[in-house]
Amino acid sequence: MACMPVVRVESAEDGRLAGYRAVSDPELARAHGLFVAEGRRVVRRLLEVSAAVPQSVLVTESARQSLADVLEARPELDVFETPQAVMNAVAGFNIHRGCVALALRPPLPAWEELAARASRLVVLEGVGDADNVGSTFRCAAAFGVGGILLGPACADPLYRKAIRTSMAATLSVPFAIAEPWPHVLAALQFRGWHVVGLTPRPDQEPLWEAGTGARHRRTALVFGHEGDGLSRAALGACNVLARIPMAPGVDSLNVAVSVGVALYELARTPYTETES
Repeated sequence: MACMPVVRVESAEDGRLAGYRAVSDPELARAHGLFVAEGRRVVRRLLEVSAAVPQSVLVTESARQSLADVLEARPELDVFETPQAVMNAVAGFNIHRGCVALALRPPLPAWEELAARASRLVVLEGVGDADNVGSTFRCAAAFGVGGILLGPACADPLYRKAIRTSMAATLSVPFAIAEPWPHVLAALQFRGWHVVGLTPRPDQEPLWEAGTGARHRRTALVFGHEGDGLSRAALGACNVLARIPMAPGVDSLNVAVSVGVALYELARTPYTETES
């Protein structure tokens, strides 16, 4: 196996670490076509299974030793080793696990392409919290969802906090931008999709009743903003509305929790192509 090239860097002012000054500024990284992966588990997933192209890795000595197997398998990578204090100074905050990587943002497929090869989709509108987006991707990975469509005002799945919360699922679950919005929802129906909008409104049927027709059809579950839920336009563009029943006095669930509950329910009625 090729010997892993490691460059020891002792100063936060070293120009070779200039790209890592974008760690605390996601828009700066995005403007350069990059994203940041933080933490040993996430970087391992980036190097092992992600379709994204890593550019370099910045590690402490202990993190390098922990990741030695995957780093040695990628001899083309620049691996910068530095003391924890230097890493923190470059990033602008304490990187607890002593490991961060820069990677090229992969090109996104068109939503039509993603829908053509999936049988289950999650669609988000206005989910602006990175933790909720990350948790949604983690649920999607757990239940084998074919992809996620992002409507307006959603947090970036490749923001380092979303990647970390997702346990790197945002690096493996494909996603696309759902535009024009909300016409994408009607277009999905035209293509034979069962588009189910989730709402806490008590006048709607429970998901397991409203989703009955989804058992043998491609199904898209649509979730809205953490506080306001789905917009009126999005609700009107779904062909079915459904709720997750809750105890009296509870008005709603966290959106990522709702995704997990709904996907579990959908997983109990697997899609069968021959019966659609």
